[in-house]
Amino acid sequence: MRGLGRAFAGALIFALPMLMTMEMWRLGFYMQPLRLALLLVLTVPVLVGLSRFGGMRPTAHLRDDLADALVVMLIAALAAAFTLYLFGILTPGMSPREVVGKIALQTVPGSFGAMLARSQLGGEPEGEREKQAPTYWGELFLMGAGALFLSFNMAPTEEMVLIAYKMSAWQSVGLAVVSLGLMHAFVYALDFRGGSARPAEIPAWSVFARLTLVGYAIVLSVSLFTLWVFSRTDGAGLQEIISASIVLGFPGAIGAASARLLL
Repeated sequence: MRGLGRAFAGALIFALPMLMTMEMWRLGFYMQPLRLALLLVLTVPVLVGLSRFGGMRPTAHLRDDLADALVVMLIAALAAAFTLYLFGILTPGMSPREVVGKIALQTVPGSFGAMLARSQLGGEPEGEREKQAPTYWGELFLMGAGALFLSFNMAPTEEMVLIAYKMSAWQSVGLAVVSLGLMHAFVYALDFRGGSARPAEIPAWSVFARLTLVGYAIVLSVSLFTLWVFSRTDGAGLQEIISASIVLGFPGAIGAASARLLL
């Protein structure tokens, strides 16, 4: 019960900015059901992977990770429904489709918080937490998960499209370079707790190419997917889509680097 309560608290903490964002309320009403369903389905394997690195409890089998993923989604949905009702966003006169849409959309960020509540908010000392060292593919997965969480928080807002519209092509290139530099510096140069020291036998360019560069490609892919889910790419030209992906990739890159540090 303590673990479930901690998951509920984590869902509130991680999802609160989205629960109080007007764009998310509107999206829950008019978002295409198939895109929302696809988002929820793809969230499950992400949560399964996060459960392996720092979930609600230590697990040894895939079925336990899957069970925890479904449990945290249920907890996140309950937290979202409870909070939106208190805020007056959910009312008795709403159609079932609107109610389900608003709750389901908020379930995604809330489930991330519910899953990571133990690893980030747990009561056990840092040194006693069981953490599985990620493989190369595990590190790429963590970067993708971190990018998805922060991108999800920013993509519904009008500011992403506005910033992309105001930026020139050279500013977009500069933002991409800055995003790459920050991703690499967060993990390898700034000596944050959880950062990685480059092995002496591996050249710096190899680490940059295999992890940072590939990780940024994953960030841009996640950004493009998130923009598509929220209909931000509908009717847009190729240049506008690329620019918007780079803009959203800036917080996504920070999220990707942070996930490697924290998990």
